[in-house]
Amino acid sequence: MGPQAAGGGDGRFDSIVVGGEVLDPAAGIEGRYDVGIAGGRVAAIERTLDRARGVRVVDAGGQIVTPGLVDLHTHVYWGGTYWGIEADPVAARSGVTTWIDVGSAGAYSFPGFRRYIIEPSRARIRAFLNLSSIGLIAPTWEFANLDYCDVDLAVKIVDANRDLILGVKARIDHRTTRGTGIRALQRARDLADRVELPLMVHISSGPPTIAEIVELLRPGDILTHCFTGGTHRIVAPDGNLRTDVKVLHDRGLILDIGHGAGSFSYEVTERLIDQGVLPDVISSDIHQLSVQGPMFDLPTTLSKFLNLGMSLHDVIERATSRPAAAVRRPELGTLRPGSQADLALFRLEEGEYVFYDVAMQRRTGTRRLVNTLTLMAGEPLPRAVERPPHVWAVLPDHQRPILQR
Repeated sequence: MGPQAAGGGDGRFDSIVVGGEVLDPAAGIEGRYDVGIAGGRVAAIERTLDRARGVRVVDAGGQIVTPGLVDLHTHVYWGGTYWGIEADPVAARSGVTTWIDVGSAGAYSFPGFRRYIIEPSRARIRAFLNLSSIGLIAPTWEFANLDYCDVDLAVKIVDANRDLILGVKARIDHRTTRGTGIRALQRARDLADRVELPLMVHISSGPPTIAEIVELLRPGDILTHCFTGGTHRIVAPDGNLRTDVKVLHDRGLILDIGHGAGSFSYEVTERLIDQGVLPDVISSDIHQLSVQGPMFDLPTTLSKFLNLGMSLHDVIERATSRPAAAVRRPELGTLRPGSQADLALFRLEEGEYVFYDVAMQRRTGTRRLVNTLTLMAGEPLPRAVERPPHVWAVLPDHQRPILQR
């Protein structure tokens, strides 16, 4: 790739990020470049920029410079749901500048989510609307009463908030549905079709069955928790990827990790990666429980896949341009000149590290990504103390040892 620059300006930059290894899969930029920022946007990417042209110079020597990460599966409705964490403090230490909150808010709670969470946030927050009008106020059960699945109301909320709502979310498992079977997903399918947005479906353990769920998915939809170890696992009894999932994946179904506290299985992941089946998107499913471990944050989740043999390029692509494409916002997750200057700086540390899946299955690794700086529209996000977990956010017994590690 040759030097890139946006036109105009007086040749001055508000900031120059110098000496880093820039990795932007969307723009095809990989190598040592300086990044010039002006007016909150990327103004130039060149091999060398005159440091005297920058009001502020950020030394990225020895580090990786990526677009701000786009986390496709998060829960950031703090104080209004069982699950939500605060985005900004975690953004500052993780490099995530775009948070896609998936289903925390339903039709009745979305106005509060917009007013009290999204609008004051420095990090960018977008949302998938929960089909259930009560959203994720409680840990589960949101589809146990189908009276909450008001499709007409949800359509009105989507249409009034299309600047923020990018899709529809439905958690489908034996706990959320509580005897209502596949009917909630049928209504979610209807909602997604009517508003012409992608449908994200959470899987875990049935009933309903994974076959019933896949039947209602379409190309461009998102199957999150795709490498779950529950009975919805997408590995067939013969050890291969299920045929119905493969056919739909070949047509454009998006496989999203959504690590979380109960969804990432090393056994399933390793079996599929050995077959060449890689996730399309690597997301955190960060929430009140998973942020305590063993997920911790998106860089830790990306590090797990680095140590499973994926390349740094492929891992970063699945946390920048791939999720941006999944939500139909290609302007995100890139450092192309003219784009908003959302950047993340990482050290790729080498050593002996231990990682765990949600069942506390242990794997060792030699590399991990550590965020050192996050820029939002060219401005550093300040590190801040994170709120302690809510009183109900207690890890299950088998995961509590992670708190002492």
